Amino acid sequence: MNLELLTDAPSAVSLGGELAQSPVTGSPAADSVLLDAYSQAVVNAAERVSPSVVNIEVRQRIQRRPGMREGEAQSGGSGFIFTPDGLILTNSHVVHGATRTEVSLSDGRRFPAVLIGDDPASDLAVIRIDAPLLIPVAMGDSQQVRVGQLVIAIGNPFGFQYSVTAGVVSALGRSLRSRTGRLIDDVIQTDAALNPGNSGGPLVTADGRVVGVNTATILPAQGICFAIGINTAKFVASRLLRDGRIRRSYIGVVAQTVPLPRRLVRFHELPVESAIAVVSVESGSPAARAGLGQGDLVVALDGKQIAGVDDLHRLLTEAQVGVRAHLTVIRGPQKLELEIVPEEAAVQ
Repeated sequence: MNLELLTDAPSAVSLGGELAQSPVTGSPAADSVLLDAYSQAVVNAAERVSPSVVNIEVRQRIQRRPGMREGEAQSGGSGFIFTPDGLILTNSHVVHGATRTEVSLSDGRRFPAVLIGDDPASDLAVIRIDAPLLIPVAMGDSQQVRVGQLVIAIGNPFGFQYSVTAGVVSALGRSLRSRTGRLIDDVIQTDAALNPGNSGGPLVTADGRVVGVNTATILPAQGICFAIGINTAKFVASRLLRDGRIRRSYIGVVAQTVPLPRRLVRFHELPVESAIAVVSVESGSPAARAGLGQGDLVVALDGKQIAGVDDLHRLLTEAQVGVRAHLTVIRGPQKLELEIVPEEAAVQ
């Protein structure tokens, strides 16, 4: 597999001052109304978010063959402003190792950027520009995204600035392996077209709220593209702003967010209706030593509820390194308590 990093329909619409019921016959007039509504949703979202999208140009050192001098390469990607004082969220692989970074705004202004923090393990980074009159995006909630929902991607593919593509959410809970080898969990799959240069741009809903950071596409497949959930991005960005890097603990599982059967929620009196399902366990890891197995549903860590992968990531902080903890696990019909000692994740 070649991985290239990079609302419900209304029941009635107003037509000519009259109320027209949503069509079931597929008449041309009714189809036109629906298509116009779809088009207007994309237009509104693009107009709202595009002023916050930036084009990022970087220069990076490249290591030539042994005995030859180091060279320099130029590359680029996308990003988006998320605070009025110039903080920009993008992908780590766009700016990692850059010797110089420059940002172009939608109004044509260009500014040098400085790196605030870079986390290759989640493929996210924060840079900053010193510029007036900046328009930040409105952040959404990636936990509220649903399969089939309309989404719009905005970015700079192949240097074509502020290109807009639209599609739907194809799947949720995907996992991607970052360039460090660590899996990025809870990724959004979409068929909104992405190409090299889209990396770091926003994936937005019809109301113009950012729910993901566009990051990769599978080549040569078409319509299989991925975005990191904005809830994960918000957490990573907050830590990068505080420390410049993220020191993590880890337990050694590949997992994804899943809904819990209602009978399990009622039987075990759980306060949440989702959990993380263990897909695989790394050999020799804290999870393996604790007895965690494939198919287990993790619902809490030390009494703190886990409704999804984002929750687990938030809990596995540096404060958990070497500290004995209790995992609450649903295995079949049983509710178990497993002892686990998280370890420090290797710095990449």
